[in-house]
Amino acid sequence: MDAKADRMKDSEAPPDKLVGALVSGLSVLRYLAASGSPVGVTRIARELELNASTCFNLLKTLVHEGLVTFDDGTKTYAIGIGLVELARGALEQSSFVRMLRPHLEAIAGEHRVTTTLWQRSSKERVTLVDLADTSAAIRVHMSIGQRLPVYIAALGRCMAAYSDLTEDQLREKISNLRWENAPSFEEYYAEVLQVRDRGYSVDNGNYVKGVTTVSAPVVDANNRAIMAISAVGFSAQFNKLAIRQLGEELHERTRAISRALSGRIRT
Repeated sequence: MDAKADRMKDSEAPPDKLVGALVSGLSVLRYLAASGSPVGVTRIARELELNASTCFNLLKTLVHEGLVTFDDGTKTYAIGIGLVELARGALEQSSFVRMLRPHLEAIAGEHRVTTTLWQRSSKERVTLVDLADTSAAIRVHMSIGQRLPVYIAALGRCMAAYSDLTEDQLREKISNLRWENAPSFEEYYAEVLQVRDRGYSVDNGNYVKGVTTVSAPVVDANNRAIMAISAVGFSAQFNKLAIRQLGEELHERTRAISRALSGRIRT
């Protein structure tokens, strides 16, 4: 019993020699996690009392490993989604939502859209769990906690694409949905099939007239959609190129998030 206790004490004791580079790298991660906004290398090095060259190399390594992201436009660093791969077993939902917030904010800022994160909360519903507003004076307003039918709008097409529903089962599911400008089932189903090919879906005024939504799915290890990120704006602000660029960015971001969650690339 005493020997076991001694071994436990030894395992909890600090090592005789700490690995300096690892300690510094972890201090950088902790600093970025606590900063709340992207930070430049000079400020990080100064506040952590690190050599500027050493700090820069640590950040480059962390970016390469996917634990930190670098914004070339502002020359700043922020926590990356790769941390989810290391911690997903211990992350609670609220922590995971906070981890995704930089993605929502980046999309909202670049494309001037309201960006929303939806989570499947039951077989028939999704819930809005986080959002980032655009800085535009006029924007689409949504509220956290809002619930929608799981197969409605662009996010619904994404959920349907990564479900095990047959065509007939899906037809029945959407037959009772309320749209302002409902697509035919044939149109809806064709768009569902497109999701797996291009990675995103578009609702151009079907759910709400005059509003366009672009969505991409987040899938789990069983290749089922559990979340979706949706970008929402007034239809007049989009052209075909803007929609494609927005959809491709959503696809790339949700693909990385899905990989972090499941350990493999979304198919």
